[in-house]
Amino acid sequence: MLKGFTTILIKELKELIRDPKILLGMIILPLIMFPVLGAVLGYAAQTVQEQAQKATLLVINNDGGNWSQELIGNLSTYMKVAVINNTTPQQIVNQDLLAQYNSTQFIEIPTGFSTNMTAHTSGNPNITATVNVYGVFQGGGIFSNIGSSGINILVNSFNRQVAPDLVHTAQSTIIKGEIQTGIDPATLSGLMISQSIALPVTIMIMLTYAMQIAATSVAMEKEEKTLETLLTVPVDRFAILMGKLSSTIIVAGVASVTVMIGYNYMLGSLTLGIPSATSIDLVKLGLVPSLFGYILLGISLFVTLLSGLALAVIMSAFAEDVRGATALVGYIYPLIYIPAMALMYWTLTRYH
Repeated sequence: MLKGFTTILIKELKELIRDPKILLGMIILPLIMFPVLGAVLGYAAQTVQEQAQKATLLVINNDGGNWSQELIGNLSTYMKVAVINNTTPQQIVNQDLLAQYNSTQFIEIPTGFSTNMTAHTSGNPNITATVNVYGVFQGGGIFSNIGSSGINILVNSFNRQVAPDLVHTAQSTIIKGEIQTGIDPATLSGLMISQSIALPVTIMIMLTYAMQIAATSVAMEKEEKTLETLLTVPVDRFAILMGKLSSTIIVAGVASVTVMIGYNYMLGSLTLGIPSATSIDLVKLGLVPSLFGYILLGISLFVTLLSGLALAVIMSAFAEDVRGATALVGYIYPLIYIPAMALMYWTLTRYH
């Protein structure tokens, strides 16, 4: 049944290995692309870690009692702490003290903290203490909010030393210099991360499909010897080019929409059961692009897609068949994947 299979297998392997375009695209290119991607991700993580190590935790002590000093002393054992007495959170933001202390978050110990702590430790378990935590929203990068949960960990550590669930944290976010009370920076960052991942993934899928289709369309014409016939037809050559590009854009757009529908469904399945952040109004917070922003985004996407298709058509013109065109187009993928991964992991914008 499989008579001659070994001979055919060896023949096909020799043909594939003999083709330098396939050898370069399948073996050499990944050896270059993935180390570069690893360097990008490593640099992003290292940058965040260095910023966290250099940062100073700013503490506003509006209580002045013994328990507030105990909490500050406990925090000082884990990181560098700067204490400011009798100051409101809005004054901290207005005076840009966070930038002076190289910090992105601060704690306010409110008045009555020590009184509540004393009441709880004296035998009244219904009374607990609260500290107010304020964090600056830093964008939607995957590593952008890596330190936002650090204060909760430190507070829980203090609770373990004194009493379980004694001190609670009330989260607030600073967005563009305004304090948004009751909004957790980690929750907001998680909401924005899904968007920062979805957009680069959509662009990667669209460009990949579109360039493959465009290259295949031109290479198929050459392989089947119909390109010469098409060029003899009394039709403007620019119209031929635009027809191929337009059809490719339509097909790639439909494919991208279907892929993203499935991708969003997958994300929804993974986050099922996790507390929803739908109560956060991104429009009210000013985190949704304006009409001009959407127009600019659409123009940039169109120019990017058109440039990628033009490059794919040019490269496919140097190939003699579909296989060669596909291999040549594969060389462009690192130019797509590396910037897209950088957008996912790097925080390009910082809000104060």
